[in-house]
Amino acid sequence: MSHVPHELAEEFPDLAQRISELKQSDRRFAHLAEKYHAVNREVHRAESSVQPVDELEEVRLRKERAALKDELYALLTH
Repeated sequence: MSHVPHELAEEFPDLAQRISELKQSDRRFAHLAEKYHAVNREVHRAESSVQPVDELEEVRLRKERAALKDELYALLTH
């Protein structure tokens, strides 16, 4: 599979070290980061037609990814 866009370290390059630290030290952050990663992969597979889904499902996945990203950012900057 090609490079998957929207990985956390790419979304927040200035916070890459903090992402790594929180994945190790904060269970909630680690869980949310793993969930973000899984949803991001689903979005990528849908967008690249590797695993097509209907339009509503793709929109739902994108909204879920955005909500997770917002929650992760709040934890990163807290």
